[in-house]
Amino acid sequence: MTAHNGFRLTINGLVQGVGFRPTVWRIANDLGLHGSVLNDAGGVVVELVADVSLRDRFIAELQAQCPPLARIDTLEFTGAVVTDPGAFVISETQQGSVTTGCAPDAATCPQCRSELFDPFNRRFRYPFINCTHCGPRLSIIRQIPYDRATTTMAQFTQCPECRTEYEDPADRRFHAQPNACATCGPQVWLEDNQGQKQTVDDLFSLLAAALRAGKIVAFKGLGGFHLACDATNPEAVAELRLRKHRPDKAFALMVRDLDVLRSYAHLDNNAANLLTGSEAPVVLLDAVENSGCPLADNVAPGQFQLGFMLPYTPLHLLLMETLDVPLVMTSGNRSGAPQAISNEDARDQLSEIADLFLMHDRPIQNRVDDSVVRQVDGRSHYLRRARGYAPTSLPLPPGFDLSPDLIALGAELKNTLCLIQSGRAILTQHLGDLEDARTYEQYQHTLSLYQNLYQHQSDLYVCDKHPEYLSSKFGEQLAEEGKTLIRVQHHHAHLAACLGENGYPLEGEPVLGICLDGTGFGLDNTLWGGEFLLGGYQQIERLAHIKPFPLVGGVQAIREPWRCLYAQLKQAGVCGQSDLEVLFPLLATKPCATLDKMVEKELNCPITSSAGRLFDAVAAALGCHAEGITYEGQAAIELETLARQGDPETPPYSLAIVDNQIDPAPFWQQLIDDLQQQRNRADMAMAFHKGIAQVVVAQALALQKAHGFSTVALSGGVMQNSLLFSALENQLSAQGLYVLTHQRLPANDGCIAFGQALIAAAQAEH
Repeated sequence: MTAHNGFRLTINGLVQGVGFRPTVWRIANDLGLHGSVLNDAGGVVVELVADVSLRDRFIAELQAQCPPLARIDTLEFTGAVVTDPGAFVISETQQGSVTTGCAPDAATCPQCRSELFDPFNRRFRYPFINCTHCGPRLSIIRQIPYDRATTTMAQFTQCPECRTEYEDPADRRFHAQPNACATCGPQVWLEDNQGQKQTVDDLFSLLAAALRAGKIVAFKGLGGFHLACDATNPEAVAELRLRKHRPDKAFALMVRDLDVLRSYAHLDNNAANLLTGSEAPVVLLDAVENSGCPLADNVAPGQFQLGFMLPYTPLHLLLMETLDVPLVMTSGNRSGAPQAISNEDARDQLSEIADLFLMHDRPIQNRVDDSVVRQVDGRSHYLRRARGYAPTSLPLPPGFDLSPDLIALGAELKNTLCLIQSGRAILTQHLGDLEDARTYEQYQHTLSLYQNLYQHQSDLYVCDKHPEYLSSKFGEQLAEEGKTLIRVQHHHAHLAACLGENGYPLEGEPVLGICLDGTGFGLDNTLWGGEFLLGGYQQIERLAHIKPFPLVGGVQAIREPWRCLYAQLKQAGVCGQSDLEVLFPLLATKPCATLDKMVEKELNCPITSSAGRLFDAVAAALGCHAEGITYEGQAAIELETLARQGDPETPPYSLAIVDNQIDPAPFWQQLIDDLQQQRNRADMAMAFHKGIAQVVVAQALALQKAHGFSTVALSGGVMQNSLLFSALENQLSAQGLYVLTHQRLPANDGCIAFGQALIAAAQAEH
């Protein structure tokens, strides 16, 4: 081998485990270039024996032919003396300081799907078929670099045929780490709920028949177990709800293909592209009537949309092959617990829920839930980012060039973690609600995993100011161990996350953040949740908010919306106790006198400006789960569903603005008058939605007049109410304000870690 002048290219991004090196090899050979390509801990390194013209041509071809799952974040080149190996070769992986990304898990690609059902292909009906364009990534990785030895596939030694594919750069399975076949790879089997293996000729046909007969199946998938049943069978759905202790929350659905889906929901091109893309999330779609084989009414009670997904693994494809009706496909766990990922955990958690178990022996290293996306005004809004999207790597906005490495610990609910490293933010998959002990264990495991994957060594951590969040308590433990801890206000993090997603610069003009959610610990030690905050990454000023009211009973008021209703009515002073009990008979059965004393003596009655709790109060007034809820946001979700049944032309209710506080008192008097006149409750729900949107816009415009800002950012879980969100965005834009919304992260607390990280980085910059 001889040395020649040439170039060294360093490429960073999602460039490992996605067919990137074979693409480099093929382009280099097409151009007749000599040199090498290898993975290292920083990404991909290419050495070319080439002049400037060929170098530029090579780069242009690489950018044009980037593999479907790959993403180039940076491509840098320098002149170098290159050893000519006499051809272009793929070299061994090198270790070092990790800065590359781990690719998300990807849905089965069209080529593998075709081979799966091709009787002449050697992987015909093999449930673990994959290639460099699809299959498991995050769910099986133990550490970076992403090679077979660092995944849960290390225990499966490839047969000669698979090994030949794996080592051939021209093959679609070159260095596809989960590559396998029926001879050498993972195997699937069936068990009953006593753990006894079942001997069957056609496992998937038997499962389909069992589902048609009303059975419940536990199904080991990509990032965890699912529980499945026939979604058109109300008895099967009711039994699943009973066994899983999930009485009301909507179930996700899986259908064989888009043709089946169109029988149950409205489908546009954007939604179809989401469903059939490599991410393959659950997509919330408006339901339509199906007279031929309708869904059971108890699949998604109180919802106007249904969550659909398509089969995204070979296992799901084989299961759905002969089923022309939707299946419930919900997470395999007891209600409130994290999804089971191991066979042992599934047997322990699900033996009293499932009748049959589809098991396999490919270990799931990392739990990854299904992602959930909603279409609003033709755009995608993420409710949960997990499978297909995580890890998410986001560039930092302008001005954050010198940001230190740090770790943000997220919120209590819908938790995610965020690492800042080398000028980018790395967000974990959705982890869930930390109040469950096993979810909290998964939270700690995921933190260790990402620190390992990215060799993240920082001692700087960020948490929420709420002293009772488990993520905050974890941060305090780290501080006691000598780590540096920065505490960030909850709604400031919401604002910063929305700014950061939109690339808003660190030194940009102040923005009005309208943050509407359940509750977050405020700077005045009360519970905020209906906030108008002026500022940016470094600081905020609270300009306005919803008028505070007592959350009587604390957390119990979140679980029992009648408490919020009673507190609102008493504060508004709209009628006497006897009149209240006539209008709202439920209140006559409740200890209202005790609540009055609690408020008087300020016992367990934290003050809150929460928009979410205001929505709960209105929902209770209109008959939506006043007594109690069985999942977070249930009353408010059903209030939106009720509103959508109302007349869109109904005039809005009026809410007042007094000293930069939104006061609902006038609205409550109007609502009581309408109840007495027995007005249609759907119209009343619509009038409230229109009224709250109108007053929020009016408050924003009044603040603009006083403070001169031109940009508004919308964040918080209440923004997932698409009726309210669309009204706010449209009306604010019509008034000439530039409106920033979440584009890649949820508006709910799934964005908090990103916002925390940006605020801490901004403080460090200054």
